[in-house]
Amino acid sequence: MNRAIRNSWIVAVALFALILGSITYVQFFAVDSLNNNANNNRQLMQNFCSDRGAILVGGQAVAESVATDSSCKFQRTYTDPYLYAGLTGFFSKTAGQTGIEYSMREQLSGTSSDAFFDRINQVLTGAQPQGRSVELTIDPAIQKMAYDMIPDGVGGSIVVMNPKTGAIIAMVSKPSYDTNLMASHDANAVSAAQDKLVKEPGINLNGSSAYTQLYAPGSVFKLVDTAAALASGKYNKDSVLDNPAQMPFPGTSYTLPNYQYGQCYTQTKATFAFALENSCNTPFAGIALNLGQDAITKQADMFGFNDDTLGIPSGVTASRFPGVDGKLDGPELARSAIGQQSVLVTPLQIAMMTSAIANGGVQMKPDLVKAVRTPDLKAVSSFTPETLRTSTTPEIARQITEWMVSVVDNGIARAAAVPGVQVAGKTGTAEIGDTGLNNSWFTGFAPANDPQVEVTIMMPKVDVATGAQLTSPNASKLIEAVLKK
Repeated sequence: MNRAIRNSWIVAVALFALILGSITYVQFFAVDSLNNNANNNRQLMQNFCSDRGAILVGGQAVAESVATDSSCKFQRTYTDPYLYAGLTGFFSKTAGQTGIEYSMREQLSGTSSDAFFDRINQVLTGAQPQGRSVELTIDPAIQKMAYDMIPDGVGGSIVVMNPKTGAIIAMVSKPSYDTNLMASHDANAVSAAQDKLVKEPGINLNGSSAYTQLYAPGSVFKLVDTAAALASGKYNKDSVLDNPAQMPFPGTSYTLPNYQYGQCYTQTKATFAFALENSCNTPFAGIALNLGQDAITKQADMFGFNDDTLGIPSGVTASRFPGVDGKLDGPELARSAIGQQSVLVTPLQIAMMTSAIANGGVQMKPDLVKAVRTPDLKAVSSFTPETLRTSTTPEIARQITEWMVSVVDNGIARAAAVPGVQVAGKTGTAEIGDTGLNNSWFTGFAPANDPQVEVTIMMPKVDVATGAQLTSPNASKLIEAVLKK
């Protein structure tokens, strides 16, 4: 009798262990493959209706799941959606996930590996599953200020960073959209909204145009040429550069014109300082022709061009030099050296390049995530500055900084000046075909001797006068606002 009881007990314990093991396997080890199974409609509905973690800015939720009385217990809602759409993205049953909602989906849904014990506790106690909150590095006041600087009819992007840490202080782009439209429980309404939004010029549902869209950089690319020139050993701070009004090319009638709006026409020979102050074209085209395409490409790579791996944590579109042209002939290389031809960049890439110069040649990894927090707001991970690459030497970075200060003090970026603060900057104007319109740029940092803030502004398809009004003066205001914090 005792033996029968013992055997029954062994069988019961074995069955209990088997059941517990199966539950553990399904709940914790097979969860990723099950969650990602395209046929798992139950999981999709469960995630869509779950208490997903909030996305926080300045301690306030800009995306959160709100309880409802319907069969779908929670509704994803967005506060100031136009202001943050490019960062948060959206969470939709029919249209998927984008932005932080996608790149931090495991943390927000509570299924990340470090939430293992949270899930055990929820299973054992029967508590409502809750995701973790993701706090962004964004300063809400600077974000709003930057957003309001972009005219609704113009569009554009602005990136504000800490060059020493890589923390993104503000990232905005227009046109924007209401992410609440994509989070509706009404699938037909979501489909209709999506169909309408994808047809609106400039609307990007996959993330801010500041890190997903490519633009011709114009003269801000001359910072790449300058770094390559100094690194080559063929040039130094005292070099004198040819500065003709037109650069001819043997065997072709094409000539590259110098920049017409500065003072380039007053000198046929130029120092680096003068060439950058006035954004002269022909000296930098000459540098590229002298060094060759490989040298310019190498320096561009050192600044982060052609990198398909970067995430902030959302995936970043890689900037391209030399673009789609591959091997460049003389005129193509000359145009590429001044940020034309098929050279394409994101505003974030230009901000990263300038931040590397500001940070003594060291490029920090840009990041939007300040912390991940449990439902009781305990931080389980926090932002840690991370070196991404060395872009140039400290000596070259210091020399370029000195010349960029001169661009603001004495050159065409005077409007970026801030009283009592030494600002380093560079403007850019990229022609768009024969339209008479340009991509207008400013990129810079301050204080020049101890950089705390980097600002990059890009306004697409504007005339020269409008671009000048929307870039350098706004950079001055943003720099001053950040430094006063």
